Amino acid sequence: MSDRAKSGLFRFFPVVLAVLAGALGIYWFQSDQRKAVTPTESIVKTPVAGVSRDLATGALAAFLVKAERQPVPDIAFQDGSGAPLRLSQWKGRVVLVNLWATWCAPCRKEMPALAALQTQLGSDDFEVVAISLDRKGIEASSVFLKETGATSLKLYVEPTARILNELEAIGLPATILIDRKGNEIGRLLGPAEWNSPEAIALIKAALAEIQG
Repeated sequence: MSDRAKSGLFRFFPVVLAVLAGALGIYWFQSDQRKAVTPTESIVKTPVAGVSRDLATGALAAFLVKAERQPVPDIAFQDGSGAPLRLSQWKGRVVLVNLWATWCAPCRKEMPALAALQTQLGSDDFEVVAISLDRKGIEASSVFLKETGATSLKLYVEPTARILNELEAIGLPATILIDRKGNEIGRLLGPAEWNSPEAIALIKAALAEIQG
């Protein structure tokens, strides 16, 4: 090989190394990303420390855990008889607030799962507070719960939909998990399988939290 040819080869050698290093770098990055999103333990296991981002996976992958919890506004609504209520009346309990309406197709789909969650874990320490924002009011909302087989849920309504703005919810359904102090643990926008093992683990983790 001539000196000129060797010189050309050496000139391109660093370029080849750079390309190989870049390819390996991309592979390492993708590998790290896969490790970051792949759970290493079963989701059903409830951590002693309470709710963590590791619980937002599987059926609840879209659940957003708050890095810093803030108080949830003391929203006003009504029960099935029209009596006024405030969210602060649930302080001291873990609450899953769900906003829905009869015309919302995804709400209809997830309502049986919310009812199943209430049946399984509902107690003096926890309640699914599903609030209808339907303008048709109490009667239409009551019929909806019966049609969807969600009779284990108590009827709550707020037909003005004012609480959508108060809770900064951009659409329906919207679900917010609240701790015993009245602070937001996290939220999920859109429907979810609330009777899934992931959902059960999430609620149990919230119930296991020790309030300081």
